[in-house]
Amino acid sequence: MAAVFYSPNNAIPLSLLPPRPFNLHSLFTCTSSLTTTKKTKCKHKPSLFLQNPSKSHLVQPLLTPQQFKDSNVSVDADTNCIDYANLLRISVRCGDVVLTKIIHSSLVKFEEEDVYLKNALIAAYIKLDCLNLAERVFDSLTSPDVVSYTAIISAFAKSNREREAFELFLEMRDLGIEPNEFTYVAILTACIRSLNLELGCQVHGLVIRLGYSSYIYVVNALMGLYSKCGLLEFVVLLFNAMPQRDIVSWNTVIACMVEQSMYDRAFEMYRELRRNECLIADHFTLSTLLAASSRCLAVREGQELHRYALKNGLHGNLSVNNALIGFYTKCGTLKNVVDVFERMPVKDVFSWTEMIVAYMEFGHVDLAMEIFNSMPERNSVSYNALLAGFSQNHEGFKALALFCRMLEGGMELTDFALTSVLNACGSMMERKISEQIHAFILKCGLKLNDHIETSLVDMCTRCGRMDDAEKIFHDLPLDHDNSIALTSMICAYARNGQPEEAISLFLVRHSEKSLVVDEVGLATILGVCGTLGILKLGEQIHCYAWKHGLMSDTGVGNAMISMYTKCGEMQSAVKTFEAMPTHDLVSWNGLLTCYVLHRQGDGALDTWAKMERLGVDPDSITCVLVISAYRHTSTNLVDCCQKFFSSMQSSYNVNPTSEHYAGFVGVLGYWGLLEEAEKIISAMPFEPKASVWHALLDGCRLHVNAIIGKRAMKNILSIVPQDPSTFILKSNLYSASGRWQCSELVRAEMREKGIRKIPGRSWIILGDKVHSFFARDKLHSQSKDIYSGLQLLILECLKAGYVPDTSLVLHEVEEHQKKDFLFYHSAKLSVTFGLLMTRPGKPVRVMKNVLLCGDCHTFFKYVSVVTKRDIHVRDASGFHHFVNGKCSCGDNWC
Repeated sequence: MAAVFYSPNNAIPLSLLPPRPFNLHSLFTCTSSLTTTKKTKCKHKPSLFLQNPSKSHLVQPLLTPQQFKDSNVSVDADTNCIDYANLLRISVRCGDVVLTKIIHSSLVKFEEEDVYLKNALIAAYIKLDCLNLAERVFDSLTSPDVVSYTAIISAFAKSNREREAFELFLEMRDLGIEPNEFTYVAILTACIRSLNLELGCQVHGLVIRLGYSSYIYVVNALMGLYSKCGLLEFVVLLFNAMPQRDIVSWNTVIACMVEQSMYDRAFEMYRELRRNECLIADHFTLSTLLAASSRCLAVREGQELHRYALKNGLHGNLSVNNALIGFYTKCGTLKNVVDVFERMPVKDVFSWTEMIVAYMEFGHVDLAMEIFNSMPERNSVSYNALLAGFSQNHEGFKALALFCRMLEGGMELTDFALTSVLNACGSMMERKISEQIHAFILKCGLKLNDHIETSLVDMCTRCGRMDDAEKIFHDLPLDHDNSIALTSMICAYARNGQPEEAISLFLVRHSEKSLVVDEVGLATILGVCGTLGILKLGEQIHCYAWKHGLMSDTGVGNAMISMYTKCGEMQSAVKTFEAMPTHDLVSWNGLLTCYVLHRQGDGALDTWAKMERLGVDPDSITCVLVISAYRHTSTNLVDCCQKFFSSMQSSYNVNPTSEHYAGFVGVLGYWGLLEEAEKIISAMPFEPKASVWHALLDGCRLHVNAIIGKRAMKNILSIVPQDPSTFILKSNLYSASGRWQCSELVRAEMREKGIRKIPGRSWIILGDKVHSFFARDKLHSQSKDIYSGLQLLILECLKAGYVPDTSLVLHEVEEHQKKDFLFYHSAKLSVTFGLLMTRPGKPVRVMKNVLLCGDCHTFFKYVSVVTKRDIHVRDASGFHHFVNGKCSCGDNWC
């Protein structure tokens, strides 16, 4: 029997018919007519085909199937058996079912059953997608053999009729018909498609017992089964035990490793394959590894695969080119993607759809729509790709229009389409539209699942419907896998300024043992820990991530760096960065942020120098951080900052924005170059935002320059007249100049318009609780003790030399009342509570949502002396570390 190789797409050859021996000479010498009146079976008659004696395996038809049918030739039982088999092959090659039926009708006239020809007929019908006719032929057999059963079992396995394939396999064994190697491949294919691991293991036992484990394609099928069931260790064991392997063996184990996200091992297997001189990687190998390169952003490996395809003639392969488009979409430029697409000799609907995804990924919505409109054919995947692209690029109205078009066209609504349109509604933040879409889903009775329910929760939270979101979430059964919805709800609380609720939900579900946290959920809750400064919980989540093997995820590592940074643990943040297996740009930006927030400008610039050495290209955020670092260097490096700022566009392709100008102006202001800073603002190529003038104003406060400061304030008032901070600034200006009535009029206008400033709030974490304080706040259950303790602390600090700065109190009150305003600021209350509730010698950590006032800053320096305790305060500018009467900020913050 000719060798046949297993492949995932063609698990079992349907023509397993060995040619019968015949007298080749008689075919050329016999001259009798094609038909005779005597009915005999399989007599050697003149063939309908010419055969070259030197190449007897090549069969060339003298007549096409249509010519044969149009002729008067009679196909009957006198026709040679080999001729029948060859005619069946021609009918399959030409896709001619009618000819196959003609031959079938002739075979029915045989007096004796010829299993060989019936098997050939079964194979022909199967190849012509006439499985029902193949079944009828099989059922008509009185003595089917192993080839008959194998062909039908294979056909059932590929036609989603796995149960019938299993029944036939058991039937043939009951009849005493021993399966051959092809039968095992066929039944294993059924096990793979139905994920029937139990039966597959039993078949594996038969394969070993009956000695078929040496057949390459049988072992390949077994590896395919274990791979589909996620049992990589079994796949590797089988692979290592194979005495011989073909390319399918290698492809199976590589694909399994990619599916299990073991990308490094997959690439190592590929390198081992390359060292094998007997085999070469094929299109399936490259497609699988290019997909892996896209997922793990392995740029170098993907480019190497592309070079291999060009060198080995695989650059014209459709699946390789489609995989290359996907790879360059994630790891290249739009030009790379377009070049691959335009050079493709053949394109299918998937190629066009990948281009839609690529254009959407790069933000070119119009080009994606052009591709969609020019597609030769479209399917539901194409529509879903366009819909998801609109949602991704915040084109909510276009997404809704396309969704309506899909409904009008009667297209089936997939989960992907529904989640995309829900996400689009969420990005629009339109409450009414979100309610309409929600009602549509409920009215149509569409089946909800994890993804749709999560998207509903997310949409409601983004459209101001937190009550509806909470109802949907809490209605989910606890025994249901709602980890995605839990993550979405935690994200919603964090996004809507409710970090305490996010932490509370996390802790409640954790205590109920119903918490399953994925990478996104971990990153979100770590972000909340950083926002609130809950270091202890952040450390526990760090342990959870290590225990569950999630530290290899770059997003989790990045969130860990941010958490430690915001909790004041700079060294832990740096160690986390160094322990990460891979870094992306967010990782580097996180490390830069850590140094900047802790006012370690030299450390930030060292990190930037390392990024340049490694060839890490900066983005807009990186440039803002690098510029900000120059405010916190040990020496004046303004010239270096100027050089970097000027080279952003030419060297890094980053166009300066208001954020960059604000950072640069802040650096100039910090080092006292206020006139130069004002000139920079005047020379800006676009209108400066209020943030730029605020940066200049901060420098003026630092260096007490009232003249330039007034001009800065005037510009701020004209740019954002309705902003709450502008009203406060105007009111404070009037108060500072003693114009109390004007100040009160401004505040009255704020009340009339419903404008409220963000109240100053400080908090401290003790145990698992957040203790919050506002100025002159007496709502805390231990407020009496806190106020008593603060009064004692003030007396001790006054003895040590502390003088309250009443000039900071912009209220028309008596001097002693001004002191009362200063003494009971929220930060002072929080620090006092921390001192009372922690053991002597332990540091006190307090968070504040706005800038620390000058008087509190001075007060905490004295507190660190009289209590001999370290005081850590995080405000809007960064961290203050008070030790022995000194602050880490050098008394320069704004």
